[in-house]
Amino acid sequence: MAVLRVRPSKLSGEITAPPSKSYTHRAFMIALLADGESTIRNPLIGYDTMATIEAVKEMGAEVIREDNTWRVRGTGGKIKPRTGLIDARNSGTTIRLMSAIAALSPKPTRLTGDQSVLQRPMGPLIETLGELGAKARCEGKEGRPPVIVGGGLDGGDVEITGGVSSQFISALLLAAPQAKGDVSITITGEMRSKPYVEITLELLEMAGAKIKHDGRLTKFSIPGGQTLKPINLTIPGDFSSAAFPLGAAALTGSNVRVNNLDTKGAQGDKRIVTLLKDFGAEVKVFKDAVEVSGEGDLNGIEADCGDNPDLVPVLAVLGSVADGLTRLTNIPHLRFKETDRLRALATELRRFGADVEELPDELKINGVRKLEGTRVSSYGDHRMAMAFAVAGLVAKGETNVDGAESIPVSYPDFVTDMRKLGAKIELVK
Repeated sequence: MAVLRVRPSKLSGEITAPPSKSYTHRAFMIALLADGESTIRNPLIGYDTMATIEAVKEMGAEVIREDNTWRVRGTGGKIKPRTGLIDARNSGTTIRLMSAIAALSPKPTRLTGDQSVLQRPMGPLIETLGELGAKARCEGKEGRPPVIVGGGLDGGDVEITGGVSSQFISALLLAAPQAKGDVSITITGEMRSKPYVEITLELLEMAGAKIKHDGRLTKFSIPGGQTLKPINLTIPGDFSSAAFPLGAAALTGSNVRVNNLDTKGAQGDKRIVTLLKDFGAEVKVFKDAVEVSGEGDLNGIEADCGDNPDLVPVLAVLGSVADGLTRLTNIPHLRFKETDRLRALATELRRFGADVEELPDELKINGVRKLEGTRVSSYGDHRMAMAFAVAGLVAKGETNVDGAESIPVSYPDFVTDMRKLGAKIELVK
């Protein structure tokens, strides 16, 4: 197990945001389905995205790497599993989105993963794929993985909940254009993490997919039998990852600039800009960069984070030392991530001396004057590890974060970048 050792630090300088994990996953999957050769530049190469790349190969695509450019020769939707097994490792995105793509194959594929992934809800997606004509079932209890999927998609009219994971909707949107018949999808309940569906739609449109939908993304109409064209894409920088050094600047009263951020793009987590301003930080936004200057004096905020669950860890850390009450609401879906993030944040931030109340679907945090260095667990969750490392930058004494080996899932250069900015942080294996 790797440990992060962190001591109080001031930060200064600029870094480049890592590529977007969400865009990388979807780009390779669409390239798999396309008829011809796609070019993907600057993808995120981490544990989760490598699981997707291996799955894309398993489904019949040829993947060629040339330095930081990847070429994918797609299948034109003619999915032909090579072994009939996909190991999604720790990646919930991989197992959910690839389950729908695997449904296009006449032959069954078994999709599994590590212990964390085996706890992820899959039932609504697998049931819906069955209603569209696939042979699909969950081997785990209560709709959990492993799952077995195949047999092809006929089409039809289906309903699916939006309250568990937007990945269910993204999965259906990826596969539906290549169903035999037309597909109509109605989303029931509130859809959380909607921006991730918007990213899926953006890339499908790039590939020429014809998808009609209403403005609220609750109804989709997709003609079947479509052919997707190859894509040519440079993966943008990731706001979800950039939120950690930007939040660290606000927390420590420092000045940090993060480059390679498309501030006009579809990523919902660019909302970190507005939220940091709400906390009281000074934020400057450029065409391809964000700069944060903090005085270290923050005030509490209230934020509905239903569409931005990946921002909650760093927001909770900021709220721990901000004056007054911080409420992060509408986030029950955080309980179904790599770990139960609501429980993990409440438990471990209290070790720092924070005043945190865990509710079924929100966190209430009363800011305290000082955090105390301590030993905390990341629960093997990359965003927990980075959030607690940020907390350690203002905690008295030394903070040790267990389970830091998970960080490369989304931000392989996190420790290097933070050290470049002046953070007293060390990875001990």
